[in-house]
Amino acid sequence: MELQDYLRILRKNWIALVVLTALGAGAGLAFSVVSTPSYTASAKVFVSTANSSDVADLATGNTFTQQRVKTYSDLVKTSAVLQPVIDDLGLGRAVSEVRGQVSASTPLNTTVIDVTVTDADAVFAASLATATANQLIATVEDIETTDAAAGSPVRLSVVQQAEVPGAPTSPNRNLNVALGLLLGLALGVGFAIVRATLDTRVRNERDLERVTDAPVLGGIAYDPKAKQRPLIVHEDAMSPRAESFRTLRTNLQFLDAERSERSFVITSSMPSEGKSTTAANLAITLADAGARVLLVGADLRRPKMAAYMGVESGVGLTDVLIGRVELYDAVQRWGRSDLFLLPAGSIPPNPSELLGSSLMETLITRLNAEFDVVLYDAPPLLPVTDAAVLARLVGGTVLIVAAGSTHAHQVDSALAALETVGAPLSGLVLTMLPTKGPDAYGYGRYGYTYAETDGKK
Repeated sequence: MELQDYLRILRKNWIALVVLTALGAGAGLAFSVVSTPSYTASAKVFVSTANSSDVADLATGNTFTQQRVKTYSDLVKTSAVLQPVIDDLGLGRAVSEVRGQVSASTPLNTTVIDVTVTDADAVFAASLATATANQLIATVEDIETTDAAAGSPVRLSVVQQAEVPGAPTSPNRNLNVALGLLLGLALGVGFAIVRATLDTRVRNERDLERVTDAPVLGGIAYDPKAKQRPLIVHEDAMSPRAESFRTLRTNLQFLDAERSERSFVITSSMPSEGKSTTAANLAITLADAGARVLLVGADLRRPKMAAYMGVESGVGLTDVLIGRVELYDAVQRWGRSDLFLLPAGSIPPNPSELLGSSLMETLITRLNAEFDVVLYDAPPLLPVTDAAVLARLVGGTVLIVAAGSTHAHQVDSALAALETVGAPLSGLVLTMLPTKGPDAYGYGRYGYTYAETDGKK
């Protein structure tokens, strides 16, 4: 995926991002509120050698103490230091308990030992730190004294007693909220990406490019009133949706240039993808451009074309194929244009066999000779084989794909059904494209490059 794909995913899942980020920040704040505050107090112990006026001895002594300071700081956690402290303060605790509260560190290139204690009681933390520092001095002097007369070669002294801390060192509310916010944001981004990865629905032209190399002929915007006004080209001729059908008409004229017949099967992967309304509006735009067009209701299972176009459906394609009526008796002219309709007619018990018969092949040849463009409104490809059988005879197929509804594997299966019977795919049309939101695409990429203002173009 490219950067714009990730941005589209984040825009689409912005609510989840905001919610998870807020929950993360809230969790960090809640953790800070319910956590027991801890206070840290430190005492400083300075380590030096016995007094000497010689400069060389001073340098040697300084090097010696720096080497020994690390060893002395390690003694802080030993029983030799902690047990006397426990006894003096009357803590009644085991050395292992106190050891977890006490630590010692030595700043680099110094002879200072920082004795630090962390506890929920600020006063106790300061008392324990000071007592531990004093006991460290006594323990070191006892260990280093090998000659009672000469005394210890090093001297330790408390240069800063532990002060009672005024504020807890943990929990750090600001830090916890910031970490929670970042964690929530990361979870939100991860959720959005995983959701997009698992979502196999086709939403735009880029998704189709991952499935097939066939050209995308156009994009039709989603219209919630499509069932009430399917023939948008005449009902709202100046709308962007109507213009998109005219763009589709223009692109269709460049398809299959080497094929003399201008006939196409209009089908889809699954039902309710807008194939019938697309076929009807496309036929109207072609007739408006001066072409002699025939729209054939080739969906012999659930015919809709006659109802959309407002024509009589009692006689049609099936009646012509079985010889019940003549072609010209079944074909109906629509309006004053050169648009003619051949409804589906009576629903037969064997639609696939009828559409794939030699009678249908003969009729297709005749229709190609008598009309400039013939459009066949066929059933979906996946539920039944009717469209694939018909597409093999017609020689051109336009596959309708509903954006945000059709899955990539369904498109792939539909293409495989066409390939199995050797029917060529002319192109695809994206329908039901959203007009708002992150998945919305301007009509400019499909040829519609101007907008309406106050009802004027």
